Amino acid sequence: PHWVSGPEAEVQRMAWAVAAVLGLLLLLGSPGGCGGSPGPPRDSLREELLLSPLPSGDIAATFQFRARWDSELHREGVSHYRLFPKALGQLISKYLVRELHLSLTQGFWRTRTWGQPYLQAPAGAELWVWFQDSVTDVDKAWKELSNILSGIFCASLNFIDSTNTVTPTASFKPLGLANVTDHHLLRYAVLPREIVCTENLTPWKKLLPCSSKAGLAVLLKAERLFHTSYHSQAVHIRPICRDASCLSVSWELRQTLTVVFDTFSIGQGKRDWSLFKMFSRTVTEACPLASESKIYVDISSKTQENELLEVTPPPLSVHEASVQGDRRTYAVYDLLSPLLFNVSRSLNVQLKWKRPQDSLDLSTPVLHAQRYVSGYGLQTGEISTLIYNTHPYRAFPVILLETVPWYLRLYVHTLVITTKGKENKPSYIHYQPAQDRRRPHLLEMLIQLPANSVTKITIQFERALLKWTEYTPDPNHGFYVSPSVLSALVPSVLAMKAEDAEKSPLFTSLFPSADGSSYFVRLYTEPLLVNLPTPDFSMPYNVICLTCTVVAVCYGSFYNLLTRTFHVEEPSRGGLAKRLANIIRKVRGVPPL
Repeated sequence: PHWVSGPEAEVQRMAWAVAAVLGLLLLLGSPGGCGGSPGPPRDSLREELLLSPLPSGDIAATFQFRARWDSELHREGVSHYRLFPKALGQLISKYLVRELHLSLTQGFWRTRTWGQPYLQAPAGAELWVWFQDSVTDVDKAWKELSNILSGIFCASLNFIDSTNTVTPTASFKPLGLANVTDHHLLRYAVLPREIVCTENLTPWKKLLPCSSKAGLAVLLKAERLFHTSYHSQAVHIRPICRDASCLSVSWELRQTLTVVFDTFSIGQGKRDWSLFKMFSRTVTEACPLASESKIYVDISSKTQENELLEVTPPPLSVHEASVQGDRRTYAVYDLLSPLLFNVSRSLNVQLKWKRPQDSLDLSTPVLHAQRYVSGYGLQTGEISTLIYNTHPYRAFPVILLETVPWYLRLYVHTLVITTKGKENKPSYIHYQPAQDRRRPHLLEMLIQLPANSVTKITIQFERALLKWTEYTPDPNHGFYVSPSVLSALVPSVLAMKAEDAEKSPLFTSLFPSADGSSYFVRLYTEPLLVNLPTPDFSMPYNVICLTCTVVAVCYGSFYNLLTRTFHVEEPSRGGLAKRLANIIRKVRGVPPL
């Protein structure tokens, strides 16, 4: 290099400094830079709370936080994250994830008494992921991904392995923008024994842009959320269209949390409720990073005769929507509206019922199911699944997914499907037999449900005898079996209008309806608890104690006798002191000692 000095060197250093400053300004002014830009931001945040009085008298609270990022993580070298969590963004980029859906649930959604859920999840932990077609080893990526998610959410997802992982062929189609048809890129697993606690809620809240410091997240008090009948938190990541032309892809992260409060316990025997009674807190402001922050209260019963509900404070607006085949009315509170906090600095939504509980009729959902185990003894048994279609005049198909552990050996020839006393043959059936200690059973069927009918599905199984090292620490508690999964397009009684996903509430846009004549429903049955032949683990303990006692007493005594050495001790003549004393006694004429 040619080094210069004097005035020329000073001019060259100033030129370099000016170039560096201009480059920094260009970086900060770019849309992907760290600073503000003249154009619209590439990411946005919407937060929403839905409060729904259930037919049983309980209250369901559904939180949804949606972060949308106009970025292609698989193509762009993304290094700056603003609203989208960096941990999840790097996870998608490294393992080439197309969609990721994770749920952690405590309790079971009672469909017959609570109605159709907006987004149901099975008890325990559920994880299903779609990978990109460029992934060479899907099983390896699946294993590493589950281990990393286990650390992020402080859950036992590291116990997901080949013994509880399946690859469905008809269920769990992509929810986002995808034209994938190769089901080998899909992995699905359930841990029905997973316990959900505050250690799972804390990392979930840290993924929020405002954490739990502002906005609707201030209501997420762990002490209140886990004192409920049902608790489910989930994370959904999927690609969506950036605009109507769908030429570019955006990434959507949707964090949902659903809890069901027992109004009789929080309301001291009354069905009236408020935000403070449920969460011990009120809302004071919206998240500063949110472009939309709203609270929806289902007041559909208020439109009936002799208004049943009284909501205070009066809502600023009312929204009507067709949700799950029914026309619903919602009171809307916009936290970004300056008129909301003019009277009071905090918002405490209250709802009072003008009628007693008995006046509210329980409406039966169109589709619901239940599952149980029958039989006697510890050798054979039978799994029964009942699927109800309460629609008065419409029949529709349903996809049933059964995942059974390998230690329950199914007899496929005993599969019987009956509807109204007649055999009901499935239109499609896929069965993958289990391999001992390698993979579970997978059974998928497409079943037609006649109108106003009950379909019963039974299959027999035989219990296997496990190795003594394969039993859990509490084997007499039983072994859990994953719940059945029902996926169906339920016909709607009312004609639903297609709404823009960006303008409609979040709770109606996860499963959008294509034509408005039907709506998608995914239901889960109860997880099963099956007893297996269990040895008496107290007998080895008794044998060990008895054996140790015999060895210690008998063998120890014989060994002591055989190895002991006997010595004869001679009488001692005394020491120097004794001899001196005898000399003195002899001089004095006294007998010696």
